[in-house]
Amino acid sequence: MANATDERNSANQPRPAPHQVAWQDLELGLIYHFDMPVYLPEGWEWNPAHQTTLDPNAYNPTRLDTDQWLEAAKEMGARYAVFTATHMGGFLQWQSDLYPYGVKQTRWREGKADVVRDFVASCRRAGVKPGLYLSTRFNAWWEVSGTQVNFGKGDDREKQAQYVRTCEKMVEEICSRYGELVEIWFDGGVMTPDKGGPDVLPVVEKHQPNIIFYSSAQRIDKRWAGNEDGVTGRPCWATMPKTRDWYHGGDLRFLGTGDPGGELWCPAMADAPLRGSAGKHEWFWRPNDEDAVYSLDDLVDRYERSVGRNANLIIGMTPDRDGLVPEVDMRRCREFGEAVRRRYGNPVAETKGNGETLELAPPKPSRIDRAVVMEDITHGERVREYAIEGLVPGGQWREICRGESIGHKRIERFEPIEASKVRLRVARSIAPPRIRSFAVFRAGQAS
Repeated sequence: MANATDERNSANQPRPAPHQVAWQDLELGLIYHFDMPVYLPEGWEWNPAHQTTLDPNAYNPTRLDTDQWLEAAKEMGARYAVFTATHMGGFLQWQSDLYPYGVKQTRWREGKADVVRDFVASCRRAGVKPGLYLSTRFNAWWEVSGTQVNFGKGDDREKQAQYVRTCEKMVEEICSRYGELVEIWFDGGVMTPDKGGPDVLPVVEKHQPNIIFYSSAQRIDKRWAGNEDGVTGRPCWATMPKTRDWYHGGDLRFLGTGDPGGELWCPAMADAPLRGSAGKHEWFWRPNDEDAVYSLDDLVDRYERSVGRNANLIIGMTPDRDGLVPEVDMRRCREFGEAVRRRYGNPVAETKGNGETLELAPPKPSRIDRAVVMEDITHGERVREYAIEGLVPGGQWREICRGESIGHKRIERFEPIEASKVRLRVARSIAPPRIRSFAVFRAGQAS
């Protein structure tokens, strides 16, 4: 139980910045991987450590329609979307003169296209917040691996300095031309200036003060959950050690679970490609891989084990060579969105409040199989242990489930139970709990 000392101590607990609160509220996003790897010849695999660049004119998405891409996001219920503005090959998908490898060097649309501009505009029309992804650690055109020229060997100070300056200018173009962005996602993180990397953080903070920065050893607003399966550990705290020894190859123990004693607010992001089934793991479109699209049940399970465990879920979409999201992928997005809305769109009963016990009563005794609890995370994560109990026929309170972290959102699944009342009982907290929402549902099956 919390006491006066706990309340005083809670003042020292980490709390999210406003842009982190806003990002956690988004919950579900899509990332669109579309770039030169889509045009690789049959049987080739992309490896930036040794792959030569493809001819720019291989890039020819004759039917590209970013509005169609964003239909997938709307159907799924995603609130934000990210586009690979440039991936490991270094191909620039916006109008840039930084180096001669991008849409400006193609015959497609007479070299005048700007896919970043089109993507951001489509996001705004769809009411979905736009984010952008860039690779600076790898760039095949510059022969860069691990941010070092000569495919990781270095040994060319002038070329290295040119590449670092180019990365800084890339970030400036991306952050200054397209209006407010929800996130900038550096593939594999961005090396910091003290280690020879580009000095991009001041550029981002100048032009995008409210953005989620992901990430570097200087600033990391969210963390990877440690896998590409779209799930987190249980429990999953939003706090991490302040030392950041876990960043890129350090102590990785806390990526999936977080650290309840951590001093840094750094919530989890669980990512997975939509085409991650049947023994495949496709971030980019490849022909004849329709069997790799996750089943509806698999997607709902990932939602409940990511969004339902205090994390964001971001699903990878794969537009094809024509520049369209394939129909099978669109259909699964539609089915997934409908399943989530059917399960969690209409609570049997809902309440909110502060304190160690919160009770709700459905209009009549009801059969339920899900509970959703949300803390007011602007005050940090206060709950450390909790139980959910139901008043069953016969007038007895029966424990339905128990757990540790709640944070932004916790979904509890349990065997169906008939209850006239349900209560949340906080067994341990670091300060008086502040519960943003406590709701119960009869969710049933996904399909």
